Amino acid sequence: MAERPMRMDTNKGLPAMESHRDLHIWIIENLKMVPVPRRAYRNFFEEHCYIVLHVPQSLKATQGASKDLHYWVGKEASRDAEDAAGSFVQHLQEALGGATVQHREAQGHESACFLSYFRRGIIYRKGGLASGLSHVETNMYNIQRLLHIRGRKHVSAAEVELSWNSFNKGDIFLLDLGRMMIQWNGPKTSIAEKARGLALTRSLQDQERGGRAQIGVVDDEAKATDLMQIMEAVLGCRVGNLHSTTPTKSINQLQKPSVRLYHVYEKGKDLVVQELATCPLTQDLLQKEDCYILDQGGFKIYVWQGCMSSLQEKKASFSRALGFIQAKGYPSYTNVEVVNDGTESAAFKQLFQSWSGEQGKNKNPRGIGKLLQVKLDVGKLHSQPELAAQLRMVDDSSGEVEVWCIQDLRRQPVDPKHRGQLCAGSCYLVLYTYLNMGHIQYLLYLWQGLQASAQEIKALSSNAEELDLLYHGALVHEHVTMGSEPPHFLAIFQGQLVVFQGSTAHSGKEQLTSATRLFHMRGTDNHNTWTEEVPARASSLNSSDIFLLVTASFCYLWFGKGCSGDQREMARTVVTVISKENKEIVLEGQEPPHFWEALGGRAPYPSNKRLPVDMSGFQPRLFECSSQTGHLVLTEVVFFSQEDLDKYDVMLLDTWQENNQSYEEVVEGSLGAVSAISEITAEINNFQMSRWPVSGRAGPLAQQALKGSEDSSENELELGPKADCGGASTSRSTSTSTSTSTSTSTSSYPSSPRCVSNGGLPREQLMHQAAEDLPEGVDPAHKEFYLSDSDFQDIFGKSKEEFYSMAKWRQQQQKKQLGFF
Repeated sequence: MAERPMRMDTNKGLPAMESHRDLHIWIIENLKMVPVPRRAYRNFFEEHCYIVLHVPQSLKATQGASKDLHYWVGKEASRDAEDAAGSFVQHLQEALGGATVQHREAQGHESACFLSYFRRGIIYRKGGLASGLSHVETNMYNIQRLLHIRGRKHVSAAEVELSWNSFNKGDIFLLDLGRMMIQWNGPKTSIAEKARGLALTRSLQDQERGGRAQIGVVDDEAKATDLMQIMEAVLGCRVGNLHSTTPTKSINQLQKPSVRLYHVYEKGKDLVVQELATCPLTQDLLQKEDCYILDQGGFKIYVWQGCMSSLQEKKASFSRALGFIQAKGYPSYTNVEVVNDGTESAAFKQLFQSWSGEQGKNKNPRGIGKLLQVKLDVGKLHSQPELAAQLRMVDDSSGEVEVWCIQDLRRQPVDPKHRGQLCAGSCYLVLYTYLNMGHIQYLLYLWQGLQASAQEIKALSSNAEELDLLYHGALVHEHVTMGSEPPHFLAIFQGQLVVFQGSTAHSGKEQLTSATRLFHMRGTDNHNTWTEEVPARASSLNSSDIFLLVTASFCYLWFGKGCSGDQREMARTVVTVISKENKEIVLEGQEPPHFWEALGGRAPYPSNKRLPVDMSGFQPRLFECSSQTGHLVLTEVVFFSQEDLDKYDVMLLDTWQENNQSYEEVVEGSLGAVSAISEITAEINNFQMSRWPVSGRAGPLAQQALKGSEDSSENELELGPKADCGGASTSRSTSTSTSTSTSTSTSSYPSSPRCVSNGGLPREQLMHQAAEDLPEGVDPAHKEFYLSDSDFQDIFGKSKEEFYSMAKWRQQQQKKQLGFF
């Protein structure tokens, strides 16, 4: 029994949609929306228009996830049908809300987004759909048609004239005779095209013939004489040579780099289109009150709608785009995409020099960046595969590691004691062995130093192939370039990865033969820390990080003002890999003359806080690479999965950049804040006391810092601000140390004008309270001090004495978590 279609016109409400389905398709029939049966989803009649709505199921739970709303125009569709489709799309857009990207599609020139919905390909059917008839007839054998199959990753099949004149050398043709289906492969077609064509043919066999039709393939006419006889019986004898391959739209991709941005606005009764800029485009050109057209060389037209643009402007978006296409003389099938402010597609964002999801939001007036540090919990990798995939972690990095160095074009094993010590002038093979579901797995990293020669790089690959043969092809290869190491590569060295300049042999002390060497240390834990030797000059320093300066007579560990407590802790464990000598702690701004002399004198260096770039709003993109036309052409696959990786393909996965946000930490406050120096000084006190308890070998600067920290720590470790219950002013001992940080830290706990009773204040008056809402006399910077001892122990899990003995940055971190910051 045929399905009874649910119809809709513009004067009625929108049709109900099944929430569990990601794809919804309607056909415009008699100027009404009629739902298409799911089994007929990839069939499109040339005389009709269609509306396609895609709601990614995997993103439904994500706030702000965008939907894609397309209206498709057949090449024989009437103007009335297209106008009706545009009207329905506008109604759907209003009902779905702003988080919807709109597209206009034309037959044979659909966007990659649209084509990605139909993995098995699209079928263009001649004529129109008579009302009440089924979209797809099953088990119909009384049929003769010729389908022209085109495309590599995105395949389409269109009905063409049943004649040899329709054939060409570069495409695939399917002669459909009902019970017999013959696929003819042009002599210029690739193996990938043949495979995709056969997949479409088989899907037709299953969908329209119930699996009963016979399939024959003509790859070589001379070897398929039986099939050629059948084809000639239907098509007649072929006369003359076949046509060359028909040019496709791929050549238009050469025009993509020509990008222009236009401001679109009304002036009286006139519509003004004003060119604003060409490449490189910047995001600040887009103002939220206006609408813009972005012309990608006539290949695609984008309409960007600001969040504060008028409803009338938004309704006119498609008509303006079509008017622009006509004025420019572009083909009528030019693709149009309408994007709303905040829901831009990845393809749109990549046309700009940079893109920030924070545009338009309130910024911190002081310019102080605050990011929550999220440490890697390796225990979650097995239970959260999406996290493991995002971080490219195949396991928790607890497997076995073997390292070979390429020397004299052969691989030489590296002593396990030095396996984390690499040289920029060499190449290495790093074999990682781990268990996955009880099976042994192998991952082979091919690490290439930036100073390695072309011969060594070539030898790296050949030695990797030899090693793969020893393991019977079980090794998964991953190429790694110095400076772009993935998180898992860093993790397997447990924070001990050090990259030296040059190509010195791995003999430990031989690596530090240079008179002066400078090492840049980055990372916050043993899963993300790595150290790289940099040119020994002042311009190499950076206030956000830690550096180790090694000379023949002394060794300095330099702490930038912006480094965090975790960075400092990791640095102290890593320095022993580089040098066993005693290290003198140096704070930025308090360097001794010898420090600058060793670096060749003072010089400017980056002193601003280095904030990690937030890439969370960017979607990875997958492209198929082809060069059949003589040019490299990338065809995008949207909403991709592992199934899209075919053995005949060369694919490019664009992830924008390695996502290391989980490992980054930005300390609070400006880099120049003196309080940051005092926190480091307090830690140095503990470090120096434990390192030189008797010998007194600390240098003069360290001794000065040590004295300052001893003076200030007496005050810093007191239990918060003192309160004089007798009403007298609060007394504070003040250090006279020459250390700037010490004199400042003495006032870090301001006095309280009134006494707090021994019982303390109720926690409700202190937790999560703004400064203006606190009881009179409470210091907003130290709200926790006014808790009773019992409440403090209950909330913080420790006594006040224990809490104030912690490093200041740890105190601040815990206060933030518990609502006392």
